[in-house]
Amino acid sequence: MRLPLVAILCPKEFTFSDPSARIETAVMNGVAEVRTIHLDFNEALSAEALAADALILWHNIPVDSEVISKLKNCRALIRNGTGYDSVDPQAAAARGIPVCNVPDYGTEEVADHTLALTLALFRQLFPLDAEAKRLGWQINVAGKMRRLRGLTFGIVGLGRIGTATALRAKAFGFRVVFFDPYVASGTHKAIGVERIENLDELLRVADVVSLHCLLNAETHGLIGEREINLMKRDAFLVNTARGDLIKKDAVLAALREGRIAGAGLDVVENEPLRSRDEAATPNLIVTCHAAFCSPEGMIEMRTTSAKIARAAVSGQTVWNRVN
Repeated sequence: MRLPLVAILCPKEFTFSDPSARIETAVMNGVAEVRTIHLDFNEALSAEALAADALILWHNIPVDSEVISKLKNCRALIRNGTGYDSVDPQAAAARGIPVCNVPDYGTEEVADHTLALTLALFRQLFPLDAEAKRLGWQINVAGKMRRLRGLTFGIVGLGRIGTATALRAKAFGFRVVFFDPYVASGTHKAIGVERIENLDELLRVADVVSLHCLLNAETHGLIGEREINLMKRDAFLVNTARGDLIKKDAVLAALREGRIAGAGLDVVENEPLRSRDEAATPNLIVTCHAAFCSPEGMIEMRTTSAKIARAAVSGQTVWNRVN
């Protein structure tokens, strides 16, 4: 009897995957066959992938309604990560295919990375590093260095990662405020932060604005020129969520014109950066969509997605379903 096939779709240039799928194969343990299929981002899925009983999706491999209509045996689409904006969940639901994600694997890492970017901006780590390596010792950026205690840390999106970030920011002495219209009443009392009822007000009061919301039709381009102009001129903007939450041209222009003090971006619209001019933007720290990275996080993520795939091909109830 043919074992069900769990296909792992992985971009060719993505270096975090394990082609031998050791973790996934161990989880399947004779329940299903596991194969890794490498492809370009916009490459059509092979007949093998379209016939798979479950698909595990690395990075942003697009699975739109057209692809979903061609799936022959698929019992689950599992996004290796938190975001699932590369998949059409409604089209999958219409075919009775669950779309699942792994929302909690990188909570600690992304929250830690958010605070790392924040500290680097407020304490001017990179300008100080550059000055020291030029054999200087003048602390030319002393006027830009801030005491954190008492400053306002604004969080947009108080989910798992937003909450973890809030608790870390509190430990550094920040006053923490958040905006999230979908969080239950009283959440702010449970974790000791302040709720702000609209985004504009948060932008006006925050010394750092940190984004932790899903990317969807409501949040796409959430922060543009108008929103940045509401921020304090000495405030920082941090994004470890999704690049398309912030209009790249707007934030780069604001940095060049000094309308905000700096930005720490792990993700950017149309990533990666596309030119030397973009890379030379002043007061900008960019990391390579790497906030989620750690060996521990990768093992947790892959184990969880493989367990969901195992449940799907075994006819059991899946979890982390988003549709």
